[in-house]
Amino acid sequence: MRVDDTAESATPKRVTKRRIQTRERLLDAALLVFAEEGFGRSTVEQICERAGYTRGAFYSNFASLDELFLAMWEQRSAQMLADLREAVSGEYTGEPGELGVVESTARILDAIPIDDQWYRITAEFTAHALRNPSLKRVMAAREEAILATILPIVEAALARAGRRATDPQALGRALVAVHDGTTVQCLMEPESDTVRRARTNLFVSVLRNYSEEV
Repeated sequence: MRVDDTAESATPKRVTKRRIQTRERLLDAALLVFAEEGFGRSTVEQICERAGYTRGAFYSNFASLDELFLAMWEQRSAQMLADLREAVSGEYTGEPGELGVVESTARILDAIPIDDQWYRITAEFTAHALRNPSLKRVMAAREEAILATILPIVEAALARAGRRATDPQALGRALVAVHDGTTVQCLMEPESDTVRRARTNLFVSVLRNYSEEV
């Protein structure tokens, strides 16, 4: 049975429990459809079919597939940031210097898992955004906002290791570059311990080279 949310669309500003559930089911369905079909080949109809809703339900929550993806990205980013905060806020061994950097790196990487499904979706959407100047600007602004939120968390982790960032902005961009590049390598060779170790070592190197002891 399909669900008709015309009652919700008549009062779009009212956030009800049912409306929240509808939105969550559409986001969950979109994740599966995007992963299976690719963002560029996915349609509103496919997502509605997977979620069990009508097109009216979709458009009462999202203006377009672009808006839906950005909502999905914001949701996952918020969860990642929460996981990162929790990971770096726990008890540390108290080891100084290099061992402290290694422990901080392990905590950061544990909070940012390598997700094949999500990587494929974001890579396809990024390619789509690069063809759309206004969407590209939105993506860039959101990336900057996420980076601004992550940096204090990373700096707090460094402080617990007895270090401080010498150039926080450069550190943040270097970490993003290492994450993006090594994620591809790990996905291409998922069984390779060598690739995983290289990823960890690169993160340790970036943290060490963009920080100093205090």
